[in-house]
Amino acid sequence: MPAPGTTPRVRAPELVGRGWLNTDGRSVALADLRGRWVLLDFWTFCCINCLHVIDELRPVEEKWAQELVVIGVHSPKFVHEADPDALAAAVERYEVTHPVLDDPDLVTWQAYTARAWPTLVLIDPEGYVVAQYAGEGHAHAIDALLTDRLGTPGGNAPTAAPTARVAGTADTADTVLRFPAEVLALPSGNLLVADAGAHRLTELTPDAGTVVRRIGTGERGFTDGGPEQARFSEPNGLCALPDDLAAAVGYDLVVADTVNHALRGVRLADGTVTTLAGDGEQWRPGDGPARLSSPWAVAWWQDRVWVAMAGIHQLWTLDPRTGTVAAAAGTTNEGLVDGPADEAWFAQTSGLAADGDRLWLADSEVSALRWIDADGTVGTAVGTGLFEFGFRDGPAAQALLQHPLGVTALPDGSVAVCDTYNHAVRRYEPRTATVTTLADDLEEPSGATVVGDLLLVVESTAHRITALPLGGAGRAVDGFAHTTQRPVTELAAGSVDLRVTFTPPPGQKVDDRFGPATQLVVSATPAALLRSGEGRSTDLRRALELDPAVGDGVLHVAARAASCDAPDASGEVPEGAACHVHQQDWGIPVRVVPDGPARLDLPLSG
Repeated sequence: MPAPGTTPRVRAPELVGRGWLNTDGRSVALADLRGRWVLLDFWTFCCINCLHVIDELRPVEEKWAQELVVIGVHSPKFVHEADPDALAAAVERYEVTHPVLDDPDLVTWQAYTARAWPTLVLIDPEGYVVAQYAGEGHAHAIDALLTDRLGTPGGNAPTAAPTARVAGTADTADTVLRFPAEVLALPSGNLLVADAGAHRLTELTPDAGTVVRRIGTGERGFTDGGPEQARFSEPNGLCALPDDLAAAVGYDLVVADTVNHALRGVRLADGTVTTLAGDGEQWRPGDGPARLSSPWAVAWWQDRVWVAMAGIHQLWTLDPRTGTVAAAAGTTNEGLVDGPADEAWFAQTSGLAADGDRLWLADSEVSALRWIDADGTVGTAVGTGLFEFGFRDGPAAQALLQHPLGVTALPDGSVAVCDTYNHAVRRYEPRTATVTTLADDLEEPSGATVVGDLLLVVESTAHRITALPLGGAGRAVDGFAHTTQRPVTELAAGSVDLRVTFTPPPGQKVDDRFGPATQLVVSATPAALLRSGEGRSTDLRRALELDPAVGDGVLHVAARAASCDAPDASGEVPEGAACHVHQQDWGIPVRVVPDGPARLDLPLSG
């Protein structure tokens, strides 16, 4: 029994799922890892925040390689993500080398009471849970905790069995492209491909059959220079500048260099690459425009380069003449809210297409086709929210998409949507507000461009470009409708006490010298679920009033806290001291029941 006044230790539940990746087919039990620290990373491959965590954990994995085992627990949001082949492709695409548990039925997710993607759980060498983290940005906290417990890495050999051996990923070395993301037709007639999985740009002949040249070494990195020196990290977006502007600024194309959190310029004459914005580090709340967050798509519109800043759910702009980068739309809250640009909510915008006075958007996490007009008004053509998706044609109000990544304006005024997780290209007709299907036998289409009477489509997981004829009408598909199935949290009718608990990492403290260090934003879908308690405040505790007549819905909670490195025992601030912002958004399915709990606790760990 624990001593009076202490918190009982929680034994980590076993890892249960459909199978394992990166283990040579072997299952991994927690008993196999006894003597090591274990970090579970609950992720799903659609989620940009989850992809951020994979990248930010790489240095921690390398530093604590002898003491720490990282295990990915893939708990899917979308139907497509439950496909084992799709998961295997994602593990290869994102260069995940640690073991991954395939958890399609969310068994292990529920056992660890995860509420959001991503969630991290740290388990000590005796098999007990010692910390849980929601969201991204916790690598420094995990490193600090391990340093506090273990001192320096490399001197703490495990006392039990090591992790399962990591197997190699599938061989795509014989393909011309590797997980390509976007294609652009060049003035020469050739095609330029954002070859994301190969960390470079690839120029092809007009038939997409022969490589003309490569720009970038093909190794992940962040280096400017000529085509044999430059390095990218998963470039996803391309756009061309007007000829006169390109001549003035010295580059022809802008590239969304996603994992470098940067915009790069490319001069076509010699393939020279320069950095236009971003320093390789991800933007965090409080940073200025010198840093970006996973720019995914770029488009020339309204005399600017518009940027889909997928990592923070905003649209930004770049003025090539001055180099000025600024936020143009979105609040950084994730969701589907229309209206004025500075009040709209986006959800991992991943595709842009300019068409006159309108910029079309593929808003992937809300499975939506949206737009922003020249006056700054944001609207939605197809899509309803974060957890509703499917494959259905017909009137736009009833039509459904599944995580679209690309959008292309067509010559007849309609819009083609790369409906990625439905393996389809859909057409939206603005004049009739209807949706039809052009093709549904593709492999994760992610981008497209028009060349003559053809639509050239990037099939990302097939590593190729496919031509579709634009003539003729699309066909109607009535496939399926789906709502993301996650455990529902039952809450009491009437008053509910919401508490977000923030614990700074070891060696840090909450810093409120310059004002409140915390922020809480609460809303609901449907809005009527909350009789009161919605809105923004600096207190991490909020009294909510839930309407029993509404019954079911989703609580949207966004919390933020700041902490700074604390002085040491002598009162000296350590060299290189820094402040850190911790942020998490939760979308919590809830059900109002008469005898439900009147308190909801959410951890915001540092």
